[in-house]
Formats: sequence, C-alpha cells, structure tokens
Amino acid sequence: THTQNFVFPKSLLSPSLPKAPSSSSSTQNRYPEKSNDLSISFSKRSLNLSILALFFNGFLPNLSKCAYAEEMELQRYTDSKEGFTLLIPSSFNKVEKAGATVLFEEVGKGSNNVGVVVNPVRLSSLGEFGTPEFVVEKLIQAEKRKESTTDAEVIGVAERSGQGGLQVYEFEYKVDSTRGGMKRIFSAAFVASKKLYLLNIAHSDKPESPLDPQTRMMLEQVLHSFDAAPQT
Repeated sequence: THTQNFVFPKSLLSPSLPKAPSSSSSTQNRYPEKSNDLSISFSKRSLNLSILALFFNGFLPNLSKCAYAEEMELQRYTDSKEGFTLLIPSSFNKVEKAGATVLFEEVGKGSNNVGVVVNPVRLSSLGEFGTPEFVVEKLIQAEKRKESTTDAEVIGVAERSGQGGLQVYEFEYKVDSTRGGMKRIFSAAFVASKKLYLLNIAHSDKPESPLDPQTRMMLEQVLHSFDAAPQT
C-alpha cells in the first residue's frame, strides 16, 4: 500500500471557517471628520453600510464559531500525577482499559473515543526521536500490522509549541478496519520529563455517515488542547 504524506504548516487543514480578513484598511478614513467638529458624523445610510461591512468582514463567522463552542460542551481534564491536560467532550464517559493511561468513550458508541498513553523514555524531546513525518510513518506501520486493518492513509502532519515551548507533533490519518469500518484518527505526541505522551482520538467516518464539520471541529479542539500540565 502506498502512503503519501502531506505536510501542512502549523495546523491541520479542516473545513473550519476561515479567518476573517482585517477590515481596518477598508474602513479607515471612510468617514472624514467634519471641519470645526471634534466628532465623526455618520449618516443613517453610512451607519447601515458600516454594519453590513462588519458582517461581510467576518462578524458573522465569529458568531458561528461562538455558537459551535457552546454546542461542543468540552471540559478540561488534567492528570496532575502523569502531567498532562486536554479537553474532553462532556458527553464521553471515562472507562478502564488495559494499556491506556486514561480513556473516554462516547456513550453507546465505544468506537468513538479519546485515549492517552504515557510511557517512560530516554528522550528529552520528541525531535530526538525523529521528524513528524518519521513518527507518523511509525504510527501507520503499527496500524497496518493489526490483523483487522485493511488500509491506512496519512491525511496531514503538523507541529506546534506547547507548554513552555514544548515540541508537539499532530497527525491525522484514516484507517479502514474489519472492526468498525472506516475511522478518522487524530493523534498528538510530545515528550516531557522523560515520558512519551500519546493522544489518540478515533471517530467513525464511514462513507454512508461521514464525519460532519461540527464534530470535526470539536475533535480538532481536543487535539490542539493536548499539552503538558502547567507547573504548580
């Protein structure tokens, strides 16, 4: 099976709403100051145009993001003992599973889950192990070694800074399995205090019921929230 890597700068590509362009350049000096008057005068028509400009320049997308945030209902989970933190969907239940430091599953859909594994290592940073592309290739190889896996493909690779400049790798790939069908996997990894921290987010992404934009946005927020716990 041929696996092609696509490297995206700083963040994974997603159908999330784009950042609104700055409106400062288009609105600056649109309404000149009247002579002998310290205040700027706006006509009713100009005010209406200004309101429209706000909407077209990204005010509505920002409102949409706020609405999404309210519906996501994410809550902070911090493991002070192991030293990591992340956001978890409040509707997910914490369950026990051998090999997992912590695991959260969607009620009634255990295949949709968020798990973290922490293991001791001799590395001081993730960069000592390899590049993001090297690490994701190791993850894909591990997936393909599973008897249930029929195919695995990398979607995206990224790197970001975490707590105190911590090096964090992020990955997105999809796996087709005889156990549960097609799944979308979001993963993140970092090394801190001689420990390897690995986050794995699995969600069903079948052709008949693909991952919707709102759920994807929620999973990406979980992915980007994974970090070392703040030092107290």
